[in-house]
Amino acid sequence: MIKTMNSCFAVFAIILAFITGCATVPPQKIETVFYPPPPDLPRLQFLTSFTGEKDVAPKKSAFQAFVTGSAESRRRLDKPYGVAIWGGKLYVADSNRGVFFFDLVGKKFDQLPGAHGLGQLSQPINIRIAPDGTKYVADPIRGQVVVFDKNDLYVDAFGRPGTWKPVDAVPYEDDLFVADMKNFEIVVLKRKDGTPVRRFGLAEDIAQKLSRPTNLAFDAEGHLFVSDIGVFKILKFDRDGHFLGAVGEMGRESGTFSRPKGIAIDREQRLYVVDAAFSNVQLFNKDGNVLFAFGTAGKRPGDLELPAQVIVDYDHIKYFQQYLDPKFDAENLVIVANQFGDKMINVYAMGKERGKHYPTDAELLEQLKERLKKAEKEKPAEKKGEPDKERR
Repeated sequence: MIKTMNSCFAVFAIILAFITGCATVPPQKIETVFYPPPPDLPRLQFLTSFTGEKDVAPKKSAFQAFVTGSAESRRRLDKPYGVAIWGGKLYVADSNRGVFFFDLVGKKFDQLPGAHGLGQLSQPINIRIAPDGTKYVADPIRGQVVVFDKNDLYVDAFGRPGTWKPVDAVPYEDDLFVADMKNFEIVVLKRKDGTPVRRFGLAEDIAQKLSRPTNLAFDAEGHLFVSDIGVFKILKFDRDGHFLGAVGEMGRESGTFSRPKGIAIDREQRLYVVDAAFSNVQLFNKDGNVLFAFGTAGKRPGDLELPAQVIVDYDHIKYFQQYLDPKFDAENLVIVANQFGDKMINVYAMGKERGKHYPTDAELLEQLKERLKKAEKEKPAEKKGEPDKERR
């Protein structure tokens, strides 16, 4: 009897040590990364990333994992593209698995509850959220824009499958602007019922004509920006479809694009453009001049792996305050979705180091021009009769 009790106590002690030993492991410190790197003044800090349940839910003890088992591979994103944030939740359109959300308040990771039955999704590419919490999910395989309410429940589906290929759908006031990659145009619908209002993008002038529109964004003045991977530009229209200009062109230098995808515009009228080929995000001023870029291909904190979408947010900084450098004052969040890697949703903060004088965007542009001139002068002269190595 005594021997049996001793054995029980021994087992209990082992289990207790197993539980407490794992519960006291301190959280992993995230490396502090700024863009641009020192000695330049920092404008952007990488804060953290989200890939699956482990990034938001309380960490399981080793004993809990032992008892309940683990399905970690199924409790994470697979191939995200679109991203949005509203009401304390970070929503992700995963083109392989559906729409998921990271609940920053409830500390959980889950799938959109309304995405079944009539709300079943085939290949969600982008998700956009109106101020009232209504969500619009562009699904090119289903061939519709699927609508969910503020409680994430199914409401409606817009468009006739087979007639178009919606890849982004952005609400603006009472309308919904949809990028149709099949018909190379922007389709404007009524938000309340999906009734078609107008369409544009099929201009006779090649400079104003859409080729492969992928992503949309509005500025504070109500101008629509369209990322077009077919013409390697960001095209600007008014809401009636009148062409107002373009940003960028095809190339490999700063200010040019190879695979422009997600776009966003902040309150300072700065344009953020994701380039999947460069694995970076370039920032332009309101006149279309490049200011700086952040991100590079890799697996280190802040790096990007086939980035797809970018958004700017001013309402959720408080949820990421713990990651901010004490001397860095955040102005807004910048969130970038990566389609591959172990850090799929990267969260950054745009801001300034406290107590430092920062140049205006115009001054920053002049500094950039001077650097480019200096770099051009320092290029080694090509010897006569000796071809450039890259041309061989």
